[in-house]
Amino acid sequence: MNDPHPIHRVAPRSASGKAATEASSQPLRGAAPRLLNVGYGNLVTASRVVAIVAPAAAPMRRLRHEAGERGKLVDATEGRRTRSIVILDSDHVVLSAINPETLAARLVEDEPGSQP
Repeated sequence: MNDPHPIHRVAPRSASGKAATEASSQPLRGAAPRLLNVGYGNLVTASRVVAIVAPAAAPMRRLRHEAGERGKLVDATEGRRTRSIVILDSDHVVLSAINPETLAARLVEDEPGSQP
């Protein structure tokens, strides 16, 4: 069946009566992902952060350059000086104008059960 309007297709139903795509793609209530503010209203999912590093070392400059060539560089500095590089598990590299220590404190502060 080649439907030219795929939006009108009906999703198969699971045993519970919900559409199979609804049941698997809907996030659980109350299980919203924690977000890390990397500056100027830009956010990344905290659980995807692998490392937060300073940009000054040559390997970090090389990492930044290679991510740009691969199309995996996200510049969240809003034109300001890059003070930290956030590396995500998806191989994306996020540039931030916030100091690494500040980002790390924000990340730890948001952990469930952490002390303020």
